[in-house]
Amino acid sequence: MAEFVIDPRIEASSFPVARLSLSDVRLQDDARFPWLVLIPRRAGAVELFDLASVDQTMLLAELAFAGRAVRALGSELGRPVEKLNLANLGNLVPQLHWHVVGRRADDACWPGPVWGQGEVVRLSDTDREAALAAVKRALGR
Repeated sequence: MAEFVIDPRIEASSFPVARLSLSDVRLQDDARFPWLVLIPRRAGAVELFDLASVDQTMLLAELAFAGRAVRALGSELGRPVEKLNLANLGNLVPQLHWHVVGRRADDACWPGPVWGQGEVVRLSDTDREAALAAVKRALGR
């Protein structure tokens, strides 16, 4: 059986936050948005239906949990979330992963998608540490 490994492209663009029952949670390195990525720890999973039914149910619960954490993160950063975007694209990184992005009507990409829009703004060390702490608190970690 293959070993679970996070795709290097996900690792290069995000920071580890927590380990939930099914998924690893990572903070996306883009200061424009409160943004988490969940990666179910199932080797070879590409599509939602690659997960067992019980894992699909767990993933939905973890996505809701992460959504609350993204809202807490937005508040911490002084940009309260007005709308949550949940997405599983996989066109560039086929490994099954879900984006949980906090959006606002005044954000850089509103109302369009965040992918491939504008330039990524990397988190400063200070903002990254504050964001990681806020997400960990929201996740109870």
